[in-house]
Amino acid sequence: MKLLITRKIPLAGIEILQQFPQIEIDYRQGAPLSAEELKKAIKDVEAIIPVIPDQITEQIIKAAPNLKLIATYSVGYDHIDLKTATAHKVFVANTPGDLTESVAEHAFALMLALGRKIVEADKYCREGDYKYWDPMLFLGPQFSNKTLGIVGFGRIGQHLAKIAHGGLNMKILYYDMKRCVTEVEEAYNAHCVSVEELLQNSDVVSLNCVLSPETHHLINDKRLRLMKPNAYLINTARGPVIDEEALVTALKENIIEGAALDVFENEPKIHPDLIKMRNVILTPHIASATREARIQMARMAAENVVDVLIKNQPPKNLVNTELSKQTISSLI
Repeated sequence: MKLLITRKIPLAGIEILQQFPQIEIDYRQGAPLSAEELKKAIKDVEAIIPVIPDQITEQIIKAAPNLKLIATYSVGYDHIDLKTATAHKVFVANTPGDLTESVAEHAFALMLALGRKIVEADKYCREGDYKYWDPMLFLGPQFSNKTLGIVGFGRIGQHLAKIAHGGLNMKILYYDMKRCVTEVEEAYNAHCVSVEELLQNSDVVSLNCVLSPETHHLINDKRLRLMKPNAYLINTARGPVIDEEALVTALKENIIEGAALDVFENEPKIHPDLIKMRNVILTPHIASATREARIQMARMAAENVVDVLIKNQPPKNLVNTELSKQTISSLI
């Protein structure tokens, strides 16, 4: 049985897989595979561990007649044609949960770095512009007791609320498309509101939602204009949640004070105007880039593969739950 791994992952996952000599590992490292290279590489495999930039389209899935499992090395799975995978009875599994603290910490770090102008001040020092102390230099807000609006109140959003409220006594407003999470409201001084009310009343807005048809361009020109002129926008979710053209306009026209983005609408391409702006911080999709998170992701992806190829059962972290009662033999 053959497994394709499209990119280098931590050794912890490889070591799990190497315990099963019956799994033949095609381990690719370096630059991403092109669509044609991926189609060729997946032809004879029974399982694949892709990463987010790998677009597992209908054409890719149909090119792999023996495919049983797509065990993505990510929490998100919007890069996978889930409908086609399910129709072909291909399990899709992800690596949820263990990114929670890492992504929330990154969002919080971006908030502090943006508001306190850390990146801009660092460049100022490195370029030799620091000649004397100036009491008006790089002024930013104090975040204690301010309002943080969290769009998407799942595990990551709730952990961010915990950090912000527990550390800075921030008031928490949140919007979630599925439900209000009343059991955590008292603990974090959190209030469930509409997205419009959240944008109007938050000093910082953090996007922590999944990408779906409902959240695509959730933050658009109209909604950006609801925000406070001294507000900050943080995105560690998915790039297309924001209409980047509208964001560029909002920043140029001082509709909001700044933005910090870990993800981009046409990733890895970044809007050229965002690159030029001093009130924008950009990071290359590294919100989950802690050693702890990435190692655990590798283990979870490997365990999903073992579940299917060795144990002949659905993976623990199954996404297309319609296939949850299936066994491998019943899918053949």
